[in-house]
Amino acid sequence: MQRKAVRRRVLPGIAMLTALAAGAAGLTGCTSGSGGGSTSDSKAGGSAAAPAQPGKYRSLPSPCKAGADSKKLKGMLPAGDSLTPEQRDQMYAGVADASYDGDRHVGCRWTGQSPEETRLLSVGFERVVSYDRTVSSDDDKAKQVYVRRLTDAKLPFPGPTASPTPAAPAPGAPGPAAPTPAAPAQTAPAPGAPVSPSASPSAPVELGSRVLEGLGGEAFLEDKLSPAGASAAQSRTVRIVFRTSNVIVTIEYSVQPALPGTVPPSTETQESARQLADALAERFSE
Repeated sequence: MQRKAVRRRVLPGIAMLTALAAGAAGLTGCTSGSGGGSTSDSKAGGSAAAPAQPGKYRSLPSPCKAGADSKKLKGMLPAGDSLTPEQRDQMYAGVADASYDGDRHVGCRWTGQSPEETRLLSVGFERVVSYDRTVSSDDDKAKQVYVRRLTDAKLPFPGPTASPTPAAPAPGAPGPAAPTPAAPAQTAPAPGAPVSPSASPSAPVELGSRVLEGLGGEAFLEDKLSPAGASAAQSRTVRIVFRTSNVIVTIEYSVQPALPGTVPPSTETQESARQLADALAERFSE
């Protein structure tokens, strides 16, 4: 009789624990179902922006071959008469810069010497890649690099050049000042009078650093002349930087005369560098 009473007391306790466990499982299922619904809703409403397409150029050409393909290269670099045909070919072939990633940055250099002068030429290609194209594209990143170089060259970023229309004067305000009379035309110097170099018609025209038009997407030119010395001639270095899509091209052309007092003309030096830059821009557009 006592054993039966014990069994009757134990069985209701077990039934109660089973019911509590089933209720807890039901609550857990409702909670997880609610969480799953909120997760799917957040995914549906917060779609990430699609990344920008990669830049136009995925690789870089050989700068030595790109420069050697231009016939203007031989006009830019003099070859001494003492060189053999093999030495001339080797000189115009150029020397490639050391590069650890040929798809990102490559360069080539040439040196031409003659009894009158020494000329140095270098060409560099840089392919700019954005590491996060959800923030900026390869082209946008290349534009940032170009603007930074333009700023380092202390050249203004190109913008609108039109001067604003002057506002009308307020009632009662004095009007604009009368124009200053033009200076009388200068007469020719008297015979035997010294003529200043600036007034000489044979004085070379000096072209300064500036932004270039019609070269790649955007371009600028730097022209630097070394200080004059008593025993050394002044050398002129022209650097042209232009951007085409996500590639930045840099050309440096230096002319070092052998005789002191000789100044390389800016017009000829800049024109030679510009012609090579145009040829390289056409090669990238092919």
